[in-house]
Parts: sequence; structure tokens; C-alpha cells
Amino acid sequence: MSLLETLSADVKTAMFAKDTRTRDTLRMLLAGTKNLKIELGRELQDEDVQACVLRAVKTRKDSLEQYEGAGREDLASIEREELAVLEKYLPKALTEVELRAIVVDAIAAVGAESKRDMGKVMKHVLATHQGAADGKIVSRITGELLS
Repeated sequence: MSLLETLSADVKTAMFAKDTRTRDTLRMLLAGTKNLKIELGRELQDEDVQACVLRAVKTRKDSLEQYEGAGREDLASIEREELAVLEKYLPKALTEVELRAIVVDAIAAVGAESKRDMGKVMKHVLATHQGAADGKIVSRITGELLS
């Protein structure tokens, strides 16, 4: 079963369970996938759907940060719930120890020597571990190792 089919089935399950937060979050995600399908002009692969999930997660994290900064705990709690729903569809996140080893390998693979090469390393790591690697952590580790 493709990721898109799984999402559709999970929307139906949430509807029957009367889980409005999951239902609404997944409906927004499915709307995003339909927009992406129109934009690309082809059927979506699992990688495309996963990229859409990643965008939705990033949006929720940004909103959560802003709501917490503004002291809007009511809105922040909604974002946390939606984030929890979306994260179920991402690959298991890599630990910092795993990421450090991956970054070391990437530095060797791209021949990075200084912080000027940080972009090459980041691009390599995030392309090969899409969804499982947190960009902020990868950036911090890369900066530490290249300094």
C-alpha cells in the first residue's frame, strides 16, 4: 500500500473514530498532495508524498515556535497535536550519534575541508536521509566538525 493510500485509509479511520484533529490534519495533507500532483503533472510517488509531509511538519514546527513565543498556549497545543499526527508518516528520526557518523562520512565523501563546504555536506546528508535527519542538528554537527 502506498503512502497516499495509507493516508486516505487513515482519514476514513479517523472519521469513524470521530477523531477530528487527525481527520482534519490528514485532510489538509491530502489537499497538499493533490496540489502537488497538479503542480508536477503526474502521479505522485511515495517520495513526493513524504516531501509533502515534511513541508507540513516544518510548517507546524514554525507555527509552534511562533505561538510559544507569543504566549498562545491554546494555539501551540493544537500545533503539537497536528505535529504528532504528521510525524507518524515520517521515517524514524536519526539520533545525534547516528547523525554525527553520517556527517563524518559525508564530509569524506564530498571532500569538505572548511566551513565554506558546509552546504555541500548538508545537501549530501539531507538528500540521502530525507525525513530522518533534522536539518538544524545536521547543521550544528557539520559546523562543529568543519571548524
